[in-house]
Amino acid sequence: MLPRNADFALSAAAGIVVAGKPGFIGNEGAGKGMALAKRIICVGHAALDRIYRIDAFPPEPTKVRALEHVEAGGGMAANAAVAIARLDGKAELWSRTGDDAAGAVIRAGLKAERVDVRCLQAFEGARSSTSAIIVDGKGERLIVGQRDAGMPSGTSWLPLERVKEADAVLGDLRWLEGLRTVFSRARKEGVPTVLDGDLGAREALGGILKLTDYAIFSAPALREFAPGGSDRERLEHVLSLGPLHAGVTLGRQGYLWREREGGGALPAFSVSVTDTTGAGDAFHGAFALMLAEGRPATEAARLAAATAALKCTRLGSRAGLPTRAELDAFVASNASR
Repeated sequence: MLPRNADFALSAAAGIVVAGKPGFIGNEGAGKGMALAKRIICVGHAALDRIYRIDAFPPEPTKVRALEHVEAGGGMAANAAVAIARLDGKAELWSRTGDDAAGAVIRAGLKAERVDVRCLQAFEGARSSTSAIIVDGKGERLIVGQRDAGMPSGTSWLPLERVKEADAVLGDLRWLEGLRTVFSRARKEGVPTVLDGDLGAREALGGILKLTDYAIFSAPALREFAPGGSDRERLEHVLSLGPLHAGVTLGRQGYLWREREGGGALPAFSVSVTDTTGAGDAFHGAFALMLAEGRPATEAARLAAATAALKCTRLGSRAGLPTRAELDAFVASNASR
């Protein structure tokens, strides 16, 4: 079990290594022969994305022909779980879908990636989340998402006793009841928590941050939650609310973070960008896994940034997610950074 204390993974000099736990037997969709793999529970959003690549966004409403179209799984927690599985971690997704065609596609896609989906609950009569994503020639995107406001939010069906067996818990803000419940249990059990801080839950964030060890925001979400001043000052404000580490992903400008004893910044890796959709999800998933492996936060952030960069080389949230071998080779080729 990884302890929650200020010494854990906060110093590049710490070099803490945590012994591997026995593999969790019988995981639906999980790979075999991964007894030493770290186990991460991902709580939050799962969706089906329909992605259209265009040359450029038009200056005014009109008809635009797509250069390419793909349909793929999406959702922040779900994408993070796939990133973890690609990197040889053991990912469980605790999430909700409707009992519909989109939900079946979401589940099948996750199982194909070796994500444990036993706690991906399909609710009868509910509608699974879907998104239309338009990506331009620079890799920037417009996302139009639909979520069922009537999706059941209760958590009584979650197997909270399994939280103590996890090496880390990662959550997004799309299912607040689930996030609070699982983060609360993780705090009780001493399991580190990683928050994907995104837009849309500003009023709830103060309470969530009290249960969070590592809070990593998108730039728009950080600036919505803590307006005014610099990003560094905003991160200091986040730290004052409880986390041990507060960070913000800045796209081409890299990653900025603050901790109780300082902080730092990492430049972004240089790649040919096709699509930035899901880059933050990839970062969060890789960051949580690297922490669970006992790596210092600085190293975890660098490997997470490399994972996110590789994701951006392909269309969609998951096609570009690297395997561990691909990540290692990419990082080695950029060792001088």
